[in-house]
Amino acid sequence: MKEQLAHKDTHSLYFEVAPHVWGTKDIFVNMYMVQNPEDSSWVLIDAGLKSSAPKIKKMAAELFGANSRPNAILLTHGHFDHVGSLKKLADEWDVPVYVHYLELPYLSGRSSYPPPDPKVGGGLMSQISWMYPKKPINVESRLHILPPDGRVPFLPGWVYINTPGHAPGHVSYFRQRDKVLIAGDAIVTTNAESVMSVMLQKKKLSGPPKYFTYDWNAARISVKNLSELEPAIVASGHGQPLSGDQMRIDLTNLAVHFNELAIPEKGRYVDDPAVADASGFKYIPPKPRDNIIAYLAIGLGLIVAAGVYLLASKHKKPKSFWKRLRDEYLPKKLRDA
Repeated sequence: MKEQLAHKDTHSLYFEVAPHVWGTKDIFVNMYMVQNPEDSSWVLIDAGLKSSAPKIKKMAAELFGANSRPNAILLTHGHFDHVGSLKKLADEWDVPVYVHYLELPYLSGRSSYPPPDPKVGGGLMSQISWMYPKKPINVESRLHILPPDGRVPFLPGWVYINTPGHAPGHVSYFRQRDKVLIAGDAIVTTNAESVMSVMLQKKKLSGPPKYFTYDWNAARISVKNLSELEPAIVASGHGQPLSGDQMRIDLTNLAVHFNELAIPEKGRYVDDPAVADASGFKYIPPKPRDNIIAYLAIGLGLIVAAGVYLLASKHKKPKSFWKRLRDEYLPKKLRDA
């Protein structure tokens, strides 16, 4: 019955990616639930924003039954929009959290990510990226390292692939029998720099979100490695799942022409990547000089305009939706101003 429910096109809470794989979106980021058909257990992949926990729990109840909990939470990486509800859910469910060992510093309070780069261009999501949290969270007591042989805990038939560039320990998950790829942010299926594309889920196979990508050569190699898997379905951290011949053509094209299609013309990390090791980031290139005040004013003006437009045209409760956007993006000192 649960599987039949997931096939309903009218179901708004979640969407089916493939057999035993479902996803949901909160504001602009996706989370996934994957079931092991051998014993009906399941795992959560990524934990979204701070606002995502209720939606995740409701989805789990509808798919797997009331009070159901996963065997584990698996992460693609530790950026704020993928771990927002991690501590709350891991504590409530009392489950382990699995990550690549190179992500440990950002989930144990030891190291911040490099600052996002609002100069990469492409749209409002880039322009307001100076607001995005980059500090680590601390769930150290629940952390486990993904096995070095590529196996995925609790999911027979799945492997993970280290896909750095966007984050040092970024991983993508791949089911080999039917070539389903949960790519995280190594590749995304919308224009992640454009607020309109992200909110409206416009389909476009793209490289990693530019504003948080710290090493473009590593990102290029990661996309090449994913392309060589020849996935049949790509589900990513942002955008709708893509499949079919056109997706495969677009992914091959992205891998071959990554420099032209993915790397921004300018940006803090384009020619000078940040450097990380198992203890965190050891080198971050200096901040470019710019008229920061004017830039911030433009960014704030654009987000207000875009927010008003979206709220007026798409949402029945605009104040509630705007409050969620404000709480996710704005630093506390600006929210209280």
